[in-house]
Amino acid sequence: MSTVKSALAQKSGALIHVRSGDMVVEALRQMRENRVRSVLVIDDDVLVGIATQGDCAIKVLLPGLDAKQTPVGQVMTGNPVTVKPDDQLEGCMAMMAARGFRHLPVLDAGKVVGVISIGDVVKNIIRDLEHNVDDLMGYIMKDGPGG
Repeated sequence: MSTVKSALAQKSGALIHVRSGDMVVEALRQMRENRVRSVLVIDDDVLVGIATQGDCAIKVLLPGLDAKQTPVGQVMTGNPVTVKPDDQLEGCMAMMAARGFRHLPVLDAGKVVGVISIGDVVKNIIRDLEHNVDDLMGYIMKDGPGG
């Protein structure tokens, strides 16, 4: 079974984050430039929230606020649910599905080490299934009864 650590190992790039005092336009800029749909909100090396494209659309655009004058801290999801590197991806997927999350920050000893998305989880689970199929095919074709 794959772990969060294995999913993070498949990803490249730096941790994308903003501060709670940054304006929403900066969070959106980071999302666009890095082709991601969320940014972590980190103040003084402490995870304080997560801001998604949905947060920005629903909490800024819909009410007619100005993204250049609205701080991220006003629209972020504070104290987000987190996972650890050794957590199993199947458990992460179940939690994401049950609670409607698409992104989970990853903490190791209280320090932010990354973020996994539902896409990361699905890709890793598919990769594991492909390995299982390959193993079974090898067994059937070479090592199986009558082989």
